[in-house]
Amino acid sequence: MKKKLYIGIGSAIAVIAVLVGVILKTAGGSLDVVGEESAISFENVLNTIPGNVSQDEMNGGFSLKAPDGSVRFIWSEDYSSSPLHDVMLELDAKPFVDAGLDAGKLPENYSFYEGMLMVGTKYGEDALSYSGEPTPLAAYENIVKKYRSKIGFHTALDHFNVNIGDGNLFEWAKDFSTNSTTGENQDKDIVFVLNPEPLIAAGVDPEKVEGWVYAQVTVDINGKSTNVWKFLKLFNLK
Repeated sequence: MKKKLYIGIGSAIAVIAVLVGVILKTAGGSLDVVGEESAISFENVLNTIPGNVSQDEMNGGFSLKAPDGSVRFIWSEDYSSSPLHDVMLELDAKPFVDAGLDAGKLPENYSFYEGMLMVGTKYGEDALSYSGEPTPLAAYENIVKKYRSKIGFHTALDHFNVNIGDGNLFEWAKDFSTNSTTGENQDKDIVFVLNPEPLIAAGVDPEKVEGWVYAQVTVDINGKSTNVWKFLKLFNLK
């Protein structure tokens, strides 16, 4: 009787474990699932606009350029040798200068040069390893492996994102066809996201920035849905 009871308990535990795994995968609740699926989805972005993906010699990594050429997401292939930031956004400064930007008032995570703005963050000093030659996807997968907390999921937009520090992000759709949160057509395949506060503090009038949307976005902060203001540049790649 006891043996049968033990077998029954063991079987029940196994079934529960499988069910929990299925639930986590379905809900996106597993950190590993989010990381793995973000890499699959990121590869889809790279394959959709291969002509916009290139080696970035200056920063020792790779870059993904927006379809209009106005902004790039850049990620390092080796954090031990990246000069300043490991992940960054580089963008045309003119819309912000025209809207009142005084570059001298920007914080240290910003750089201003040759008509460009760059904002980024340093993850660490690790020398990364690759099974073959570094590729854009492999470099992204190293972020997932070594700095998993920097990868997020934006539920309202059904997007994965890379944290570029201080409220700046690069986001991409989990599925280019449908937003699974709303069931609607997904028309925001990639989004470049800027925290407006440092730019406004440096003189920018947010309503006068051409080419960027100044809008409130719903995000989860400490488990609570909160509206925050962002500068957004959105693209439909289909």
